[in-house]
Amino acid sequence: MKQRKKVSVFWIIAFLFAVAWLVIAGAPFYYLITISMKSQGEFLTGSLFKLPERFSFQNYGTVMRGAFFGYFFNSVFVLAVSLFLLLTISAFAAYPLSRMRFKLNKPIFSLIVAAMSIPIHITLIPVFSLSVRTGLYDSLYALIGPNVAFNLPLSVFVLTAFMRSISHEMEEAAEIDGCGKFSTFFRIIFPLARPGLATLGIYNGVVIWNEFSFAMVLTQSPANFTLPLSVWTYQGQYTMDVPLIMSLLVLASLPIILLYIFGQDKLVKGMMTGAVKG
Repeated sequence: MKQRKKVSVFWIIAFLFAVAWLVIAGAPFYYLITISMKSQGEFLTGSLFKLPERFSFQNYGTVMRGAFFGYFFNSVFVLAVSLFLLLTISAFAAYPLSRMRFKLNKPIFSLIVAAMSIPIHITLIPVFSLSVRTGLYDSLYALIGPNVAFNLPLSVFVLTAFMRSISHEMEEAAEIDGCGKFSTFFRIIFPLARPGLATLGIYNGVVIWNEFSFAMVLTQSPANFTLPLSVWTYQGQYTMDVPLIMSLLVLASLPIILLYIFGQDKLVKGMMTGAVKG
């Protein structure tokens, strides 16, 4: 009976903490959505906590009639190319580090881990100079390199640990059947590493989608702006029109929210798989 009471108390406390965290995390989204459906006059004269007198999507229409979709497709292009290159390079790098023995294995892995401690913002000036010299400045391609380079150490680190947990017997069986290293990687290791790749895809996708610093430094033309920069642009253009800015923020965050809703099972599966095997 005492053990059952302890378990019941534990779950009650856990539930209360979960509800409290839901309120803390959900409050900004609540205010974001409610304010975006108010008019400018209602926002200035009414209470912040009050619901709109009439739910209106006029602000969303105003945003979408602007250059929103151009910014959106720019972000999608940068995200898709960056994720493809990032996950591909990470998988190719993690395979030899996790499955092969050679003299430089540990030094290379140590350098990759050390690279995770470098603050990315101290590289803004060198990256800017490199982009100008290579002719990539003020283009979407200038954003792909930093997105891949600065997210690569963590991705290689996670994938290396994940691939080390894969059973060596399966790889040995493939070698007995005549598979070489490349064939073993594409037929055995890569499919088994998909949960880890999905986890990294969702995590890095959020980081790349919300990236602002490099986008502001490496682009100048509004035609090459991504969604985070569009928020900055609207803030300068409509400084006092807060509901319009909130509508843009809702539309900008909606793709990532939907990505997490539909991909959360893969995210949890990848984390749990690595934890159990590790």
